[in-house]
Amino acid sequence: MSTPSDELKTAVIIEDDKEIRHVLAEVLESSGFSTVSVGNGIDGVRAVLTYKPVLTTIDVNMPGIDGIEAAKRIRAQSDTYIIMLTGMNDEADVIAGLGAGADDYLLKPFRPRELRARVEALMRRRATDAERAVAGPSAPAAPSQGSVGPSFPGARPTTTAMPIVPAIEDRDLATPANVIVPAGAASASLAGEADDEWLRHRDLRLHPENRIVLIGGDELDLTRTEFDLLATLLESKRRVRSKADLTLVLRGESYVTSYFVGDADKRAVEAHMTNLRRKLGESAANPRYIETVRGVGYRLTSEA
Repeated sequence: MSTPSDELKTAVIIEDDKEIRHVLAEVLESSGFSTVSVGNGIDGVRAVLTYKPVLTTIDVNMPGIDGIEAAKRIRAQSDTYIIMLTGMNDEADVIAGLGAGADDYLLKPFRPRELRARVEALMRRRATDAERAVAGPSAPAAPSQGSVGPSFPGARPTTTAMPIVPAIEDRDLATPANVIVPAGAASASLAGEADDEWLRHRDLRLHPENRIVLIGGDELDLTRTEFDLLATLLESKRRVRSKADLTLVLRGESYVTSYFVGDADKRAVEAHMTNLRRKLGESAANPRYIETVRGVGYRLTSEA
């Protein structure tokens, strides 16, 4: 049986700059991907729906719909891993991109080896998800890989014509959703699962295998990364987890090897935490579930 690392993988590149499209295609193809390149957000959404890629890169600033809106539309209908590319280092833009459902972000200009490292890290997460899916029918599967799409060398320096599915009306694309966590019936899940399989803190409960999060009786819609961060903190209880530590958890690294944890990685964790806290209905100033240990990282609040 083939594993995620054995198969030829498809990546969709959504980028309006021809030269950057060229660089992205070269890096991804050297990493074993077949690439599909498009120059705007609308075509990018259609390409994702057509080719069902494992990975999608999205430029934030594009004509027509911007990268954040494209990410929302893609996330509403696909579980592809998304890397946002941005020339803006503004925290609000980073939070918006990750809140739209992106798994990671990279600042322009970027080094090819840095992009390759980010991609490899996401593929490790995919392999872990696939192992979880094999382990039990209730666990979530990794992003599905459709029929492998073509690589488009014609995107160098012009965007090659891409077979486009029949026009998708705006009403089919316009409803954004950040939902990565499969939403099951909470009552059915509670009835069918042993009580000790849940991680708990106050009225917050998380089921690692079914990837369900409940506050009281209400189920939360979390992105893949928000869920993983919350699960890590719940497992760690009152032990402080640093931003670098959490970065390595998300990358699938147990310790620093060849992957350098930089300021951009730590800002990404901060942005994910901001979005997670918003969904939990709390803030850093008034934490109910997660508290910031200034200059160190994060941990659960006390039970009292």
